[in-house]
Amino acid sequence: MWCIFMNVGYKTFAIIGGDKRQLYCARSLANDGFEVILGGFDKVLSMRGIKLMNPVEAAKSAEIIILPLPSVDKDGNIPASFSDEKLSLMGLAPYLAGKKVFCSMKEKVLDVVPFLNTKLLNDYYAREDFVLSNAYVTAEGAVKIAMERFEGTLNSADILVCGYGRIGKALTRLLSAFSPHLTVSARKSEDLAAIRLMGAKAVRTDELYGENGFDIIFSTVPALIFDHKLLAKISNDAVLIDLASSPGSVDFDAADRLEIDYIHALSLPGKSSPKTAGEIIKDTVYTILEEENR
Repeated sequence: MWCIFMNVGYKTFAIIGGDKRQLYCARSLANDGFEVILGGFDKVLSMRGIKLMNPVEAAKSAEIIILPLPSVDKDGNIPASFSDEKLSLMGLAPYLAGKKVFCSMKEKVLDVVPFLNTKLLNDYYAREDFVLSNAYVTAEGAVKIAMERFEGTLNSADILVCGYGRIGKALTRLLSAFSPHLTVSARKSEDLAAIRLMGAKAVRTDELYGENGFDIIFSTVPALIFDHKLLAKISNDAVLIDLASSPGSVDFDAADRLEIDYIHALSLPGKSSPKTAGEIIKDTVYTILEEENR
C-alpha cells in the first residue's frame, strides 16, 4: 500500500509526541521506506534509520504529521512520555499550518487551536476501522490483566462482561473460548439475542442487581454502573476491571471501602500491545490517504 503514497509525493512523516505506540508506528513507517522524524522524544538516544529532532524542526521538515492518542491533554499540551519538556500544542500550531495532520479527538485539538485548516486535519480515532482494531487490542490487554490478578484459571471462573459495545463484543469473542461460565450484559434486545448466539448467558444491564457470584468482572460502559449497592454484592475475592474512559463506571471510593480489587485500566493498547497499537495507527493513516487519492 505504501508505494501508492510515494507515487503521489508523500515521503516524509513526523511523529510528534506520544509513547511506545508512536515509536512502533515510526519503525513501521520507516520499514515501509518512508523518511521518518520523531519530535518530542528527548529520552530516546537513537533509532536506526529514524531522525530525532525537536518538535518544531520535526514539524517544519515533514509533509505529514502524526499526533498521538490522545493528541492534547487538559492543559493544552501534546502528551510526550519520552520527554521532560512540556509540548504546547498552541506553540507548535504555526508549524502545522498547511501540513496534513493526523490526530485523535479532533474537536479537542480544535478547541486549543481553532484556526487549523480542518480539511487538512484528519481524525484517525474517529474511524470505525481504527476503533474496531483498537477494541480487540484492548480486550486482549484486559484478559491479560485478569489472568495476572485472578488467583484461579479463566476456565473455572464465573465471568461478567458489562456492556456490549465494541470492546464488550471483542471481550465476549475472546472469553467464550476460555470460560463456560460467561455472562454478558446489554441494554438492547438485539444485543441480548446476539450474546445468546455466542453461547454466553445474557442479562439486561439494569438487572445486574439480581446477579452475583462473579469472580472476574469487566466493565465497558461509560456510565456509573457499579455503585455501592451493586458493589456490595461482589465477593471480596473478585477482580473488577474497569475499561470505561474517565471517570469510569465504578464508584472507586465505595470499592475501596468494601476492599474490592479493582483496576481502572485506561489506554490499554499502549501499555499491553504498543507494537500492534502503533501499527494500527499507521494502517489507519494509510487507509485515509488511500481513500483521498482514489
